[in-house]
Amino acid sequence: QLQASGGGLVQPGGSLRLSCAASGFTLDYYAIAWFRQAPGKERERVSCIGDSDDTYYADSVKGRFTMSTDNDKLTVYLQMNSLKFEDTAVYYCAARPYRCSGQFWGYRYRGQGTQVTVSS
Repeated sequence: QLQASGGGLVQPGGSLRLSCAASGFTLDYYAIAWFRQAPGKERERVSCIGDSDDTYYADSVKGRFTMSTDNDKLTVYLQMNSLKFEDTAVYYCAARPYRCSGQFWGYRYRGQGTQVTVSS
């Protein structure tokens, strides 16, 4: 299973780092994605790292968000800088074999969400 953490309340322009910890398996051969869902909006993919280290970032977060993985392949991070009001959402991590997908329900493992609130 996956456990997402690190959400919280931050001011605009601030930073947060989300963590996604795997238990019961390692992330070798898995693509890991972060999705988010804001109130009244559809869930959207924010970023993804594939098994071959190919990466995807939504246009709205490019240059501000960065994914990384621990050497032990048990934890994935989402570093979020220069946060904006519109980044407010529940963030979810998800894992599926090999390749990234834009479909949340296409991931084998899906963590519970962690709330990120950007507010002054």
